[in-house]
Parts: sequence; structure tokens; C-alpha cells
Amino acid sequence: MRIILLGALAGLAATMSMTATMRRMHRQLPDELRYPLPPRQIVDQTIPLDREEAARGATMLAHFGFGALSGALYTLPAMMRLGGAGYGLAVWAGSYLGWVPGLRILSPATRHPRERNLLMIAAHVVWGVTLAKCLEELSQSDEIFGRSTGERQRTAKRAEMEKGS
Repeated sequence: MRIILLGALAGLAATMSMTATMRRMHRQLPDELRYPLPPRQIVDQTIPLDREEAARGATMLAHFGFGALSGALYTLPAMMRLGGAGYGLAVWAGSYLGWVPGLRILSPATRHPRERNLLMIAAHVVWGVTLAKCLEELSQSDEIFGRSTGERQRTAKRAEMEKGS
């Protein structure tokens, strides 16, 4: 259970990096391609909201929620074998060539402008690499979040006893 929680936390952190990448790259698109990115488009297509502020909040919640869920799923051994960048690409493909068009929310990525696809692919690679690194760091953070002093002392005592045997 601990690794799943760490994966979700790493997914949240990675989604922040992804969001920053998307924001910066979106500014570089030609004017005619600078319309809302898929997280907002998905919310607009699935949740009837009549206030802009509510739609922005729902987009952020959905975007970070999906990032956390996908981060938790990364902890499955089959997913981790893909590596961070590979997993990020798999999430992009599974979403924008798979379930999103499959549920008729958006058309498949093959029907979107090349520049926007490249932006989203790059953002997913950033997300995946950040996810893997954050999960690695969190997994090695026992000295901050992990074992209690008593547990460390018991472990050290067991190790000493095993040496003496």
C-alpha cells in the first residue's frame, strides 16, 4: 500500500512539472493553435459547467487527479519496466489514441495538429521522467518518513545478533 501512495504523490509532483511544460510550450504555438489544451477540452466535453471559474477548477482537479492515479498505477511492476519516459508515452498513447477517443470525448491525436501533439508528447515525457525520479526519491526517504527510532534500534540489534551467530 505504501508504494501506491508514493506513486500517487510522485504523480502529483510530476503533474506540476507537466503543467509547467504545457504552459510554456503552449505560448510557443502559432496563434491559431493556441486554443485550450486537452485537459480543459476533456472537462468541457464531459462536465456541464456554466461558470469559467468552475471549469478551471474542475480542469485542475481532473488533471492532477489523473496524474496521481496514473502515478499510482506506475508502481505496478509491468508499468515500471517501461521506465519513466516510456510510461509517459504509454499514458499519452493510451489516452489520446485510446480511451479518450474511444469514449468519444475528443477525436484521436492523429486528427490533431502536429505541433499540439508534439507539445502533449513532450509534456508526457517530462511527466514520466519526473514521476520515476520522484518515486525513486520518495522510496528512499525512510530517514525522513520511515522507520521510527525504536524500529531502527531493533533492526540494528537483530543485525548485530546475526553477525555474532
